[in-house]
Amino acid sequence: MMGGMVSEETRTRSAPRSTSTSTSIRSSSGTADDSQETATRAWMARLVIVGLVLTAVNLRPAITSLGALLEEVRDGLGMSGSVAGLLTSVPPLCFAVFGVMAPRLARRFGPVPVVCAGMVAIAAGLAIRPFTGSTTGFLAASALALMGIAVSNILMPVIVKRWFPDRVGSMTGLYSMALALGTAAAAAVTVPAAEVLGGSWQSGLAMWAGIAAVAVVPWLPLVRERGAAPALSGTAAAGGASAAGGASAPREASQAGEASSRAARPEPDTLRIARSRTAWALAVFFGLQATAAYITMGWMAQIFRDAGVSAGTAGLLLAVTMAMGVPLAFVIPRLATRLSHQGPIVIALGVCGLVGYAGLYFAPAGGAWAWALLMGVSNCAFPLALTMVGMRARTGAGVAKLSGFAQSTGYLISVPGPLLVGVLYQHSGGWGLPIALMSALMIPQIVTGILAGRDRTVEDEATRRSAR
Repeated sequence: MMGGMVSEETRTRSAPRSTSTSTSIRSSSGTADDSQETATRAWMARLVIVGLVLTAVNLRPAITSLGALLEEVRDGLGMSGSVAGLLTSVPPLCFAVFGVMAPRLARRFGPVPVVCAGMVAIAAGLAIRPFTGSTTGFLAASALALMGIAVSNILMPVIVKRWFPDRVGSMTGLYSMALALGTAAAAAVTVPAAEVLGGSWQSGLAMWAGIAAVAVVPWLPLVRERGAAPALSGTAAAGGASAAGGASAPREASQAGEASSRAARPEPDTLRIARSRTAWALAVFFGLQATAAYITMGWMAQIFRDAGVSAGTAGLLLAVTMAMGVPLAFVIPRLATRLSHQGPIVIALGVCGLVGYAGLYFAPAGGAWAWALLMGVSNCAFPLALTMVGMRARTGAGVAKLSGFAQSTGYLISVPGPLLVGVLYQHSGGWGLPIALMSALMIPQIVTGILAGRDRTVEDEATRRSAR
């Protein structure tokens, strides 16, 4: 045995150059491969950013373009106020029904192919619905577009968490800003575009199908690369550089610590999200802010028109409301990720909403621009809710479950709101009762937002519950 050891040592000493050369060749090859892989991942990450932005732009025009032309659509299809209320309730209903499917579809096909298919559905639905000629056909085509929006809504936080785990706030802000931009553009441009295109409301609605078709393009290369690993985050890259420098022991210790921490938490497949108080608080908060948002998108232009404001100006006021989300949707998520508790932001947004509703009640035309601005600030509860989805779970799979639960349950909660506003408007003959309802709903929105903003995760809650 000793002889064997000596012989092995002798062979090692006798060929130092060969070993060194071989190691150098492998190292060089490995460096080249790593460099190529890093470049590929960086290119894919940029493509994901483009896809996120274009997708976000298309997540609301199907709704706000209809809000701007709701009176013309009602007259063209012979809708009553109650049926129009049903039409404005279709978006959250579709988001609730189809949103439940998103996590399951993402597990089977991957989030990128599902979002790509969602963009195709949006383009098809928007192209078909203005020309169906009936309320039923209009609703069916709208549901097709809204199905695509629903799955994309759910999976956007999942894609952000997977590709940019150390930039959740900034990336959520980026696509929330793009979403607000698309929402505002649809509200502002639809009426003038309809006039330019011959005064036809059908043309004004159909033009948004082309914008949705463009959003399909950046996802197509990523669909082919669905098996590729996510892009390197800044943290991961730093970890890789440290390892390359020889700091393997600290990294291994860190990995061991993370492994033991993960072992103490429930696996995502066994995580019972419906038992989490934080998940329920976030779902109710999401549902109430969605109620306010869809009432605003569906009915606010009509409130201004009934107060004597022209159709074009009413569309611009709605656009101002939606445009407030462009800067704030980028600022609020970044601010939220720096706070341990997001309650103060929830309160500030809620107060803006209450003041805006009071203005709509007492002087809808006189202070129209001020109320539009305040309602726009209040509507930024949406990017805040999306940011909290990313912060209230530790893993990508956990975010997928929480996003699916909070958004699907939340949108289900929001379904009756726009419909009830339409019924109250038709039977009361004015906007007093609908505005009172909107104001009353703002109080539980603030309360549940404070509860959802506490510094905890659904995995930690499940761990504490199982330890009892």
